[in-house]
Formats: sequence, C-alpha cells, structure tokens
Amino acid sequence: MRNALAHVPKGQNTVVAAAIRQVFLQPDHAAATQTWRHVADQLRGRWPKLGDCMDAAEHDMLAYMTFPEQHRVKLHSTNPLERLNNEVKRRADVVGIFPNEDSIIRLIGAVLLEQNDEYQLQHRYMQLEGMTALATPLIEETPPLQITPKAA
Repeated sequence: MRNALAHVPKGQNTVVAAAIRQVFLQPDHAAATQTWRHVADQLRGRWPKLGDCMDAAEHDMLAYMTFPEQHRVKLHSTNPLERLNNEVKRRADVVGIFPNEDSIIRLIGAVLLEQNDEYQLQHRYMQLEGMTALATPLIEETPPLQITPKAA
C-alpha cells in the first residue's frame, strides 16, 4: 500500500487507499483479481505510474487469496516474524560481541531451531486441517506412453 501511495499526491491518499482496500474485501481470488484490475484501470487515468505499479504488484498482492479463508487473516500480519526477530535480537544482545561469524550463525541457528520446535509442538499458527485443502499433487498423472514399432 505504501508503494502505491507513493505515486499519489498526499491529499488523494485516503481516496486511493479506500479504492485499493475494496480488493481485499472480495471473497475469492477471481473476484479480487477482477476488482484489482478494475481499480487499476480507474486510477491509471489520473496516475499512470500508480497503474503500472499495480499491474506489477498484482500477482504478489493477491497470492494470499489462494490460501484457505481461515488462514488469510493470519497472512496479513507479520507479528510472528517480528516476534522471532525480537527473540534473536534478545539472545544476541546477551552475548554482546561475537568472536567470529560462525558463532553468530550457531547462535541464530539454535534460536531458530528452538522456535521451530516450539511452533511444531505447541503454537500451531495455522491449522493443519486448512492446509490439507492446499495439498494438491505436484505432478499430474499422465497416461503411460505407448510405443508402437515402426514398419520396415
């Protein structure tokens, strides 16, 4: 949103932000894509750079819509990432000065492993039941190739 609003005069920020927010109120990916393109086309007339910015960002901005609805709210927030960064910083501040780069990597790796174990066992941020909806086979089954001998 900040990148988009950088292409608009400050007096128009609230109008443009309200128009873009309409996209995120859509119930599914197809409706959000259609609304995104409609809003981009409307805003392109007054601010061509904003329209180009929106065209470039469409895929990234609407990627979360492919997740199950119960997870979308959690994808908006960067709180878990910020909490992890604060924990790493807290642990690094205790040490103060590191003798070499390998010691930093070991400490941060240990913190990340500890947090990973904690989230796997206790703090499940996204429920597995919702993630099963995403479990689609990566390779579609194709019929076996039949080879016919060439006539001589």
